[in-house]
Amino acid sequence: MAGESDFGFERVSEEDKARRVAGVFERVATHYDLMNDLMSLGLHRAWKAFAVTVARVRPGERVLDVAAGTGDLARAFAKRVGPSGRVCMTDINGAMLARGRDRTVDSGLLLPAVQCDAERLPFADASFDCVSVGFGLRNMTHKEIALREMARVLRRGGRLLVLEFSKVRKPLAPLYDLYSFRVLPWLGARVAGDAAAYRYLAESIRRHPDQETLAAMMSDAGFEKVEVFNLAAGVVAVHRGMRL
Repeated sequence: MAGESDFGFERVSEEDKARRVAGVFERVATHYDLMNDLMSLGLHRAWKAFAVTVARVRPGERVLDVAAGTGDLARAFAKRVGPSGRVCMTDINGAMLARGRDRTVDSGLLLPAVQCDAERLPFADASFDCVSVGFGLRNMTHKEIALREMARVLRRGGRLLVLEFSKVRKPLAPLYDLYSFRVLPWLGARVAGDAAAYRYLAESIRRHPDQETLAAMMSDAGFEKVEVFNLAAGVVAVHRGMRL
């Protein structure tokens, strides 16, 4: 019998969570990039650029971008690895993956795009030099399984980069809560026509492990030298771990 998981602040069956998360991203796919710019005042671009920098990707390396969404990280990595390298995009959601594939083609890049579950990556052991997941881990039902899968497909010495919303510093928490639970749903309703999707976004962030907990989960999954880089007072954090 299947267990339960969080869908925002609700407890639902694992099957229902998968269905409802898929529904959220199918509804917002066409407005995803615009909403990212509006919600973060464009800061998400700087956060992603920082994550790419600390990944230390070099020409010729192989990179897997999990939960690639509309492909911002994948395109940035492709510029780093150059024509001798390879970047592969994956996402469990077909609508988001199609959006990312179209945007990469529009930018002049042809990157492999594979629709799959991060908990069951269809790649051989030690296939990649770097794995990234940007703003996708918190939506996964079994995060610990997904992290172990990312470790499995990394070669020894490879890096995992997790860019995700995290726990904001306590003095800013009341203002952040006001923005998250009032402004975000309002903005989602007016721009994307879907307040519920952005209410889920706010709730899923609160259910996501904080910086220290996620670092421990990465260690348990087989990563060493785990480092945490807080951005925007902890609104977002980049976790980097080495597969040794």
